[in-house]
Amino acid sequence: MEDHQDLIRREFSQQAEAMSKAALFNDAGILNRIREAAQLTRQSRVLDVACGPGIVVEALAPAAGEVVGCDITPEMLAKARQRCAASGLTNVRFEPGRAEALPFEDASFDVVVSRSALHHFPDVAAALREMARVVRAGGRVVILDVISSENEAEAALHNALETLRDPSHVRMLPKSELQSVLENANLTVETCTEWSDPREFEDWLKITNAPERAHPLRVVMMELAGKGATAGIGMRLDGGKILFEHAKALTVAVKRASVR
Repeated sequence: MEDHQDLIRREFSQQAEAMSKAALFNDAGILNRIREAAQLTRQSRVLDVACGPGIVVEALAPAAGEVVGCDITPEMLAKARQRCAASGLTNVRFEPGRAEALPFEDASFDVVVSRSALHHFPDVAAALREMARVVRAGGRVVILDVISSENEAEAALHNALETLRDPSHVRMLPKSELQSVLENANLTVETCTEWSDPREFEDWLKITNAPERAHPLRVVMMELAGKGATAGIGMRLDGGKILFEHAKALTVAVKRASVR
């Protein structure tokens, strides 16, 4: 059986080009929200976990002292290096590594960010403990990801559809569980900003660069939507199109001081 890390590498090696250009991931307003949440200074040392093609690294670097991008997919790291070199950034670097075992020293960053990656981690709790480990006391952990419904059945259906689209998907968490896992990682949730991104089936699928998945998934989603199953994402039919919304949460947590 294919190891999950190998599955991620395979999926994201074929998604690297599309993701680097996708309007959703390059949205200036969202990047600005992340930058504001990070509260950077010219001395800030920042880590971007599962940095992908370096979009967030590029956005944060002008306001920081150093930004380090970490990812397990070589093609993503190559895209990230190319992107930041083209922007003339000299305060960035990139390292291979898994979120559940980050290759960095304890308390070595002021800020840790991770965007649209948590739902691919086999062990979210371990990944968040690692993020908490490498950030200093009082430092910030900024997480942006899609959240699922608090209704267990709706969330299960939503996650099943996401897995059919991209088999490296593991699970999107409901907001309450995400915040609980953060708190258990010695992080105090400071703020959580929510909004919805409207999505359309064809555009959602296109980024995977796997057109062979389109027909069976389209049939399943059209049948479900036609019977009124929303999967907690407002899934519906509109003039033959499958529409839905991804609920996003930008969560900022602060590392608590260790108790001696």
